[in-house]
Amino acid sequence: MPSTTPTAPTTSAARRRPRAAVAMKPDAAAALLDAPSLDALSQVCDLAPLPVLDDFTTDRARTVLADTELLVTGWGCPPLDGAALAAAPRLRAVVHTAGSIRGHITEACWERGIEVSSAAAANALPVAEYTVAMILLSGKRALERARDYRAERHRDNWLATSPEVGNYGRTVGILSASLIGRRVIELLRPYDLRVLLHDPYVCDAEAESLGVRPVGLGELFARSDVVSVHTPLLPATHGLVSRELLMSMRPDGVLLNTSRGAVVDQDALTDVLRRKRIRAVLDVTDPDTLPAGHPLWECENALITPHLAGSQGNEWRRLVDLAVGESERWAAGDGFAHPVQRERLAFLA
Repeated sequence: MPSTTPTAPTTSAARRRPRAAVAMKPDAAAALLDAPSLDALSQVCDLAPLPVLDDFTTDRARTVLADTELLVTGWGCPPLDGAALAAAPRLRAVVHTAGSIRGHITEACWERGIEVSSAAAANALPVAEYTVAMILLSGKRALERARDYRAERHRDNWLATSPEVGNYGRTVGILSASLIGRRVIELLRPYDLRVLLHDPYVCDAEAESLGVRPVGLGELFARSDVVSVHTPLLPATHGLVSRELLMSMRPDGVLLNTSRGAVVDQDALTDVLRRKRIRAVLDVTDPDTLPAGHPLWECENALITPHLAGSQGNEWRRLVDLAVGESERWAAGDGFAHPVQRERLAFLA
């Protein structure tokens, strides 16, 4: 997959500093844009003064947008609809410091021919790292055994460990060769694991180049010790992971979901977990914060984390670094390294 490392700076003679502005929620800006990040952006753009834009209908927003050529966006950016674009006649490019652009890039943007870049590739790395960590920890049953160790305060007989424990020769099923799915496949290569892939848009030759075996959806669930879900939430994928697929999983198999909660039939998953048939690692649920009384909370065989797999803390700097590199490339006339293609929107989260 493409590197998320910014390209080397262009020479000052070749560099053009386009007029730019930042549009996102104020709290997102506070998290992402520390002083070094703002300085880096200002080195490659003629950056409009803060505060950031979070409402395109205000007098200040219209004044800033009037001469903005490049918009750096983030979580909570308002939609760039026809009215917003009318106030920004010189806008030619959007650099998004997060993954999905669905919330703010509208048909009007594509009709004007605005170029769009996303930091989805940079955000894919921490999600993939989380996924690989959970695959390996689930193979060792580390979390369950740590819980038992805390309760019993003595070690079990390690020579009597079940042969089902461990990661040697385990089968990992990847559902969708998305950006994150591909990065997970890449990070799994050093390990002694068999990796299966289900993605109807990946041909056998491409699967072979990825080092995975392509299989049907049913076979993926039936044969895998861990199924890791990376398919985007689209109308066609809502509830894709059905009761039938969950029931077909190997006893004590693991469903790992870092995609979107609604890709999984959550009622069916809750039922299967309560029967102790399988285990689950869920960084996403439907809704993303479960009601306090939801029965999933009571399932000891489910590890539920608060949507933390994506970029957080110091990982936000990776997103900004990518945005700075993309802004510099665009200003130099080199085009984006991480463009979003209009024709691929139907397959993106």
